[in-house]
Amino acid sequence: MFTGIVEEIGTLKSVKNKTEALEVKVSADVVLKDAKLGDSISVNGVCLTVTDLTDGTISFDVMPETYRATNIHELKQGDPINLERAMAAGGRFGGHLVSGHIDGTGKIVSKKPESNAVYYEVQLPEELIHYFVYKGSIAVDGTSLTVFGVEEDKVTISLIPHTMEHTVLGGKGPGDRVNIECDMIGKYVAHFLSGQQNEHPKSAMSKQFLADNGFA
Repeated sequence: MFTGIVEEIGTLKSVKNKTEALEVKVSADVVLKDAKLGDSISVNGVCLTVTDLTDGTISFDVMPETYRATNIHELKQGDPINLERAMAAGGRFGGHLVSGHIDGTGKIVSKKPESNAVYYEVQLPEELIHYFVYKGSIAVDGTSLTVFGVEEDKVTISLIPHTMEHTVLGGKGPGDRVNIECDMIGKYVAHFLSGQQNEHPKSAMSKQFLADNGFA
């Protein structure tokens, strides 16, 4: 589990393509201090497992599902990478609940400075847009951000100077694809309200139930 507070920007040292699988190696500093084989690290928002630690670099395997659902396969040697270690039990919860399980990718369609902030519009797939609400949470390339606008197929996010400088988002602009993780709580609520409980009995949770009990 992560919080979406990026700890450092690493650098992609190498990437080996194996059809729809990858072996990636990232140079880092902060996240290497206590990293061990088998640890989980958020790499541009993607939860990956450490497979090797050698001379200031960390290696990861990327399986086909992750290859297809994220922008990892678009990265090139030398690209900057957002890195965050899994949250320690006694740590501060600075962002929001971030699992590192990417729901899909979005495309930045505009980038506009306003006072000390920069506003981005990110176009999302139709199946993701309904998970977001005004002032709700979103993880973009692993960065915990607040949603400041929701349209038919886009969300608006805003970055302060610190976030622009200390995450890879500051160097991205229109046309760039970014990893998107929807708010975890929102996904569960939407799932329950849809009544799609797989093989389990249909939940008694409904919009009317929430309204009757003062939650909607």
